[in-house]
Amino acid sequence: MVDISNKRLDDLKKSFEGKRIAVVGDMMLDGYFWGDVKRISPEAPVPVLEVEDEFFRFGGAANVALNVLTLGGIPVPIGIIGDDTYGQIFSSLLKERKIDGEGIIIDKERPTTTKTRVIAGNQHVVRIDKESKAYISNEIEDKMSIFLANIIGSLDGIILQDYNKGILSPSLITKIISLANKKNILITVDPKFDNFFEYKNVTVFKPNRKETETVLGRRIKDDKDISSAGKELLNKLNSEYVLLTLGEGGIAVFEKGDSERRMPTKARKVADVSGAGDTVISTLTIALASGADIYEACYLANYAAGVVCGEVGIVPIEKEKLFQTVLKDNL
Repeated sequence: MVDISNKRLDDLKKSFEGKRIAVVGDMMLDGYFWGDVKRISPEAPVPVLEVEDEFFRFGGAANVALNVLTLGGIPVPIGIIGDDTYGQIFSSLLKERKIDGEGIIIDKERPTTTKTRVIAGNQHVVRIDKESKAYISNEIEDKMSIFLANIIGSLDGIILQDYNKGILSPSLITKIISLANKKNILITVDPKFDNFFEYKNVTVFKPNRKETETVLGRRIKDDKDISSAGKELLNKLNSEYVLLTLGEGGIAVFEKGDSERRMPTKARKVADVSGAGDTVISTLTIALASGADIYEACYLANYAAGVVCGEVGIVPIEKEKLFQTVLKDNL
């Protein structure tokens, strides 16, 4: 259990403000077509959705950037979009949120990664994905590397947010980590299955149970398995910390030369777990950049995930709501 005084919480809350965090990874757009089904199509035995609402939100690494913003930080998203209608929508959302889009590169060779959900009443009918999983070209990779190198002196932290959509290639991962370490910049990673062991020498590596099971090739069923997996990742990756997220089991924290610690989940009611991982990495990183130690940062990130899991859909964590929730439990 982490004991944080109200004064400490207030200090951290103030320190969140203005922290510049670069988010490098797979920028996505989430689209929603919402309506009602009252008839079957005469063309084929499929329902006809009468669209009542259509809207778009940030997804993937863009949602991580949005979480940094709503926590009081200044996100610097670095990634790509396509030269298409969805790319234009993505750019308009950046402007709407007043997020600097200088690090967003237009790649004419691939589409804007978009996941469109068709929802009839409360029923999710189908999801339509438009994406390319091919690695970015050397030219695009160089543009991203140069942009990051030019701004790194102004950053308080870097998040590598990997959804295996081709942005974070092994060579780009190596370049970014090397640059961050040379400049002594905090760097955290939310990995996926591919390139798992490319993320060596980072500050924090944060996989979930499923990703860890798949990469290590074994089930994680009990406390002994959790401990074994966490220690193996710590040794193989040479990271300062490994955070193994366990869903309802909370977070297991591993640190070189120190004993493992567990933090139970703070979710009171679970309406939707979508986006919880984005919230955890965002909160964790801005907390560390603000002077929190790893356990304080995990404590806040755990609460943040608990808050967003109580909401329907992918919603960012608001700084005021996060700290109000923690303070309420501190009474």
